[in-house]
Amino acid sequence: MCGIVGLFCKSPDLEPILGEYLGAMLVQMDDRGPDSAGIAIYRDPVPPGRSKLTLYSPDDQLDWETVRAQFAEGLGAAVGDVRARHCVVVVDADAAEAEEWVRRNRPDLRLMSAGRVVEIYKEVGRPTDFVETFRLGELSGTHGLGHTRMATESRVTTAGSHPLSTGLDLCLVHNGSLSNHNRLRERLRREGMTFDTENDTEVAAAYLSWRLREGASLEEALEGCLDDLDGFYTFLVGTADGFAVLRDPIACKPAVLAETDDWVAMGSEWRAIAVLPGAADAEMWEPEPCVVYAWEKALV
Repeated sequence: MCGIVGLFCKSPDLEPILGEYLGAMLVQMDDRGPDSAGIAIYRDPVPPGRSKLTLYSPDDQLDWETVRAQFAEGLGAAVGDVRARHCVVVVDADAAEAEEWVRRNRPDLRLMSAGRVVEIYKEVGRPTDFVETFRLGELSGTHGLGHTRMATESRVTTAGSHPLSTGLDLCLVHNGSLSNHNRLRERLRREGMTFDTENDTEVAAAYLSWRLREGASLEEALEGCLDDLDGFYTFLVGTADGFAVLRDPIACKPAVLAETDDWVAMGSEWRAIAVLPGAADAEMWEPEPCVVYAWEKALV
């Protein structure tokens, strides 16, 4: 089944408590995905010329202070927030250079995300435990998305949990399954895309990254999914500026959208949205198949 949630703050007053509400939404989806849970949250943009990485270590005894010293020497980096086996690192380098440095010098660490604003946290286990372990109630941000997984296409691992990120500040959560992901993965490898899991969702994320790299807009990249991806899906895509929703041509997997003056929310079921302030008065609708719905921060 899997469960998806997303929250976009239209009002700045909501940003300091984004994590609290995103966590509450995720808990409502607990019985849709007991295998693993994860979130992407967009917050604290780093200055131009710097990059933000979210790193994961399978070793829960890892000394992140030692990691900080190595990163400081190699990339002029500072280790930031540590949550469970994840750590945010800000580096004095562009993201591509930083990613290559990590793969070369710390192959024991897995790169969960890279960019200027995104942070990704995910782990095997129930969403209720995840929310507490990762202290989501402490997190502020402009928007975020989350996922609870019931695995179908690959093993239950932290790396295979959602969100999946294959591009800067870009990530994807997915309810459904893709039937042509193995063939599409080989096509994308020929285009220079790399993969860390056998997860079908990573293929969809890489497809979007590839289309954006080739000059497509996010809306055009998502519309391309309708032609190039076979299977059933509800996608929620996070970007530095907002998020977007797309359902497959027969809208097989459930989705609900709601909007107030203060927020836009998406959930696999209404109960995930019902925990938000003002939900009873929100405009609510079911997204149509093959239609891209998107919200972005206003340019200032």
